[in-house]
Amino acid sequence: MKSTVRINPIHNQLTITVTSKERDSAMQLTTTTATTTTTLLSIKPPSPPNPKPLFFKPCFCFCISNSNSLSLQPDTLEWTSICIQLSKFTSTSIATSAALDARLPIGITVRESQKLLDQTSAARLIPQPPDFSGIDDLSEILAVAGSGQLLTIRELCTVRRTLRAARELFQKLNDLASNSSHPQRYLPLLEILQNCNFQVGLERKIEFCIDSNLSVILDRASEELEIIRSERKRNIEILDSLLKEVSSQIFQAGGIDRPLITKRRSRMCVGIRASHRYLLPDGVVLNVSSSGATYFMEPKDAIDLNNMEVSLSNSEKAEERAILSLLASEIANSEWEINYLLDKILEVDLAFARASYAQWMNAVCPIFTLGSFENCDSVEEDDDLTVNIDGMRHPLLLESSLDKNSNNGAIRSRNATELGNGNGAVASKIMSEGISDFPVPVDFKIRHGTRVVVISGPNTGGKTASMKTLGLASLMSKAGMHLPAKNRPKLPWFDLILADIGDHQSLEQNLSTFSGHVSRICKILEVASKQSLVLLDEIGSGTDPSEGVALSASILQYLKDRVNLAVVTTHYADLSRLKEKDTRFDNAAMEFSLETLQPTYRVLWGCTGDSNALSIAQSIGFDRNVVDRAHEWVEKLKPEQQQERRGMLYQSLQEERNKLKAQVERAASMRAEIMNIYHEIQGEAEDLDRRETELMAKETQQVQQELVDAKSQIETVIEKFEKQLRISGRDQLNSLIRESESAIASIVKAHTPADSFSINEADHASYTPQFGEQVLVKGLGGKLATVVESPGDDETILVQYGKVKARVKKSSIRAIPSSAKNAVPSSSTRRQKQILQNGERTGNLETELSYGPVVRTSKNTVDLRGMRVEEASIQLEMAINASRPYSVLFVIHGMGTGAIKERALEILRNHTRVTNYEPENPMNYGCTIAYVK
Repeated sequence: MKSTVRINPIHNQLTITVTSKERDSAMQLTTTTATTTTTLLSIKPPSPPNPKPLFFKPCFCFCISNSNSLSLQPDTLEWTSICIQLSKFTSTSIATSAALDARLPIGITVRESQKLLDQTSAARLIPQPPDFSGIDDLSEILAVAGSGQLLTIRELCTVRRTLRAARELFQKLNDLASNSSHPQRYLPLLEILQNCNFQVGLERKIEFCIDSNLSVILDRASEELEIIRSERKRNIEILDSLLKEVSSQIFQAGGIDRPLITKRRSRMCVGIRASHRYLLPDGVVLNVSSSGATYFMEPKDAIDLNNMEVSLSNSEKAEERAILSLLASEIANSEWEINYLLDKILEVDLAFARASYAQWMNAVCPIFTLGSFENCDSVEEDDDLTVNIDGMRHPLLLESSLDKNSNNGAIRSRNATELGNGNGAVASKIMSEGISDFPVPVDFKIRHGTRVVVISGPNTGGKTASMKTLGLASLMSKAGMHLPAKNRPKLPWFDLILADIGDHQSLEQNLSTFSGHVSRICKILEVASKQSLVLLDEIGSGTDPSEGVALSASILQYLKDRVNLAVVTTHYADLSRLKEKDTRFDNAAMEFSLETLQPTYRVLWGCTGDSNALSIAQSIGFDRNVVDRAHEWVEKLKPEQQQERRGMLYQSLQEERNKLKAQVERAASMRAEIMNIYHEIQGEAEDLDRRETELMAKETQQVQQELVDAKSQIETVIEKFEKQLRISGRDQLNSLIRESESAIASIVKAHTPADSFSINEADHASYTPQFGEQVLVKGLGGKLATVVESPGDDETILVQYGKVKARVKKSSIRAIPSSAKNAVPSSSTRRQKQILQNGERTGNLETELSYGPVVRTSKNTVDLRGMRVEEASIQLEMAINASRPYSVLFVIHGMGTGAIKERALEILRNHTRVTNYEPENPMNYGCTIAYVK
């Protein structure tokens, strides 16, 4: 037997050749895909690269196992609980399983971690996550296909549905990027799928062969199957017609109550009473009813037809198994590509899960500071702090607070539109307004150059929780998660996060509390590197205090030269004194309220703290006599030291609090005053622009009216001259001409403005304003200012304009013209001012008045700081050319080396539109004012 299958869908042409001897192995597939013209951000899915993505548990803490080797213990920082939280935001079963097993991708380099953060930020830009409902876990199906077993129709439909959903996911992301004004923001997500083979040919083959809705193999799946089913259909019709005729004859002969056709032993037959079986003399009895009254017999003429039906049914099943085998073989051949595609879909799902998780926590994207790294473009360097995190909340403690306020869906829909600033930073206020004060946010402020931070403070004060929060923030950043903090948290990238937290006593390993503690620290010291974060809780505890202090100090001295950062908690006051001898050490203390005898769970950086064990024991309800006796013992052991340290700590905290409070009040006052001045100047500038427009319009109208009047008067004189010329004699011609010229001259004189603003430069030089006098100040556009301080020896004068007081040079002050003190400028005076603006400028006062107020705004300012000389030259040329006529341009060149300033002054001297410029002065350091005509 030989069967040939021909499949010709819209874009593919499939040829399958099957022989009866080698159905499971003989398969020839030729797929030709038509060329499409779809533009998907120029990203096409080529063949996948060789390396496959790895998902693994993070290596951040160690313990000693039976084999005396390093083993993972991820619950030290409760990373597994964070992964369980994240699993609630996943959309596919494979992502949920990966999150529950803590198999999340974690960057093994700073660039990989930054890439994960970019993916999370890109996913937060999408208001609603894409549909992952059609994607299933195909691992078991691929394993069955790879073993050579047949796949069921349902399993083949699952493969097709998953491949189609993956392709539609990629298309959806491309559409979002194409319709966005900033498509590059979606590139981190698109790059995940750009190297995937979506197996479009395999998907279409399954679709062509199988009806997914009915879960049946279609006739078109193979030519042989179509022939078999056609023959079987025709055979069944003949058999059914024959049995109906026989059953009707039996009924008419009284052999049955009603015609009955049924199937027994996979063969079609009729029902007949036992007493009338003679009606079918050559029939075959297939079965008898339980009462024995009815026989189920196969008529003689139906035997060959039933044989044909059985044969065709078996042939159909064999052909269907062959088709299923061929499709399973095709899936097995594509097993690697499909697994790679599923891994990439997992990455996309986890990126959206991290985005939803960040939205749920109102988290912000962290920034990796430079720290000890070099030549890396993915990190930023802060001038003062290597760790700068404001208001960090522990995600596990934050869960109960967030669940009471809102759900994830509402948060995402409200905040999605606020995420389009491209930098991944989210500053939403919706969640922050509803979050309670629990948990208390923790600030982390660690300076550059600090290698060891010693945290001291009371028991139950939050030392361990704060240290865990820092370690968890570092790990979440490596895994591409945003942090539940404020502003833009900054921290270094750590290759290993090594933690020794909790009691490690083990009877099985014969370890005491101290020996277990020291054993873990020993392993940490062996694997720590220059880029590691080390977290040690209660270092040196569990042994003699003097020896514990000595061992702890030695360990910290060792760590300062071998790790990026080490954070330790302790009750040993001597460890806090290491800061006095080495700047690479720093201290921090947990705040404790002496009024309420309760910890506040806030970290005071740069301070040292007491344990306050007796105060805590008293607040818990310990027997008062026991606490009092303990106080007596403390005073006997270290009376002077205890009193001194208590007083110094309390005094330093009070001074720091008062200083910060005063700074906040002063900053608020200065800001309010600056904003008032800004709004006043802004209002003045807007008012000046409006008045300038109105004055120009009014001036133009008056000039036009005067021109019309002058023209009318001159025409009247000319008409009178022509009229008298016709009636007068030749001897009167000269007198008429002189009269007309005199009349026209008087008209011109009447409309010619007088120069009322000529001021002698000598008068300016000798002019000295007096206290309380109103003067014109250069830079205020002719506005009046009041002298509030007599001139000093430094040739400067303090003047006040509105609420603004400024010290100006004496040379920039002009006296008010006598004609301007008591009179309003006439139209001729305004015309003279306009003539001065368009023509020569001989007086400094006229120059100042023609350019309006010298008030700096964002529109008339060009900032050249931080540019190269060539770039600054181009920017300055463009700013001058774009300036309005008779305007002022503020050129900010800074102090620096002076190269930008020299180039700027050279351009201002040589530019044709620049009439004059003022060099920098005590009021405008690093800024030159240019007057553009």
